[in-house]
Amino acid sequence: MRLLPLLLLVVTACDEATAVPREPLPQERHLKNLRQLTFGGQNAEAYWSFGEDRLIFQSTRPPYEADQIFTVFSDGSGARIVSTGKGRCTCSYFLPGDKRILYASTHGGGDAPPPPPDHSRGYVWALFSTYDIYTADADGSNPVKLTDSPGYDAEATVSPKGDRIVFTSVRDGDIELYSMNLDGSDVKRLTDRPGYDGGAFYSWDGKRIVWRAPGEEDDVAKTEYGLLLKEGLVKPTRLEIWVMDADGSNKRQVTRNGKANFAPFWHPDGKRVIFASNHHDPAGRNFDLFLADVETGALERVTFFERTREGARRSDDFDGFPMFTHDAKRLVFCSNRWNDEPNETNIFVADWAE
Repeated sequence: MRLLPLLLLVVTACDEATAVPREPLPQERHLKNLRQLTFGGQNAEAYWSFGEDRLIFQSTRPPYEADQIFTVFSDGSGARIVSTGKGRCTCSYFLPGDKRILYASTHGGGDAPPPPPDHSRGYVWALFSTYDIYTADADGSNPVKLTDSPGYDAEATVSPKGDRIVFTSVRDGDIELYSMNLDGSDVKRLTDRPGYDGGAFYSWDGKRIVWRAPGEEDDVAKTEYGLLLKEGLVKPTRLEIWVMDADGSNKRQVTRNGKANFAPFWHPDGKRVIFASNHHDPAGRNFDLFLADVETGALERVTFFERTREGARRSDDFDGFPMFTHDAKRLVFCSNRWNDEPNETNIFVADWAE
């Protein structure tokens, strides 16, 4: 009975919040009119609605022990929880028309969130077997389960054409990409190389997909991957950016730096993708945003956030999860910058200057 007042307090406080203007770093020439939308906690994977007036994102904040799904208006107001408040959630998206939402959750396997993975073996992601993909009304009501296969189903996003969902699943024994209709029917497997395939997004015309996957790996790396997969884990320290046609054909590797490249998204020109990478940092701790030409692989650095240069306390320096609006005039991303506490991640929106 004590949970409800706490929940109301959190939602009311979020409703009163509005965006705070911030100044991009001098090198960040593409970013103008930067605004911070969230303040405190761990807020990540914020993606535009089809109408581009709202964002949907995952957040760990009181009173919740693990990520739940929230929506917020683009000025930072009106934040509200739209998942069940149970289990652990990830990878949310709006469906066409913005009247329904899409996200992955473990709540079907129990009210308590599964415990985070043990990082004594290094940084790993957990492929919780109780993750399934759900749709719900935009206010979180009327949830419907789309997937019902054994094991991990998550990382779902929707084509801008509004006809297909791409997602990650272990249903065939490896971590592969699949597509399906908006109601969960007509599931088609898109990838078939051994190794993790995930974090996929459609191009703006719906004809291509960008995603993260390993490049060519040695036998030691393949053996480690297989052992971790048996434990429901994956180590994301060596992932490259790939593109393919929406039907799974014409796969092509874009980056070749052997580091952690992830969260790719298409620039509306269809010629470039923006993504997060640590390839420029020998220690592998600093993640910034980069643009890559999908044909040539040529890179341009977009963000330059490093706490050591700002003289503030040291933590992992992170910019990630970028997404453009359809006209390339705005960019949303998540960052550790302007934290009140170590390791906080917040949502930022900037006007894009080409």
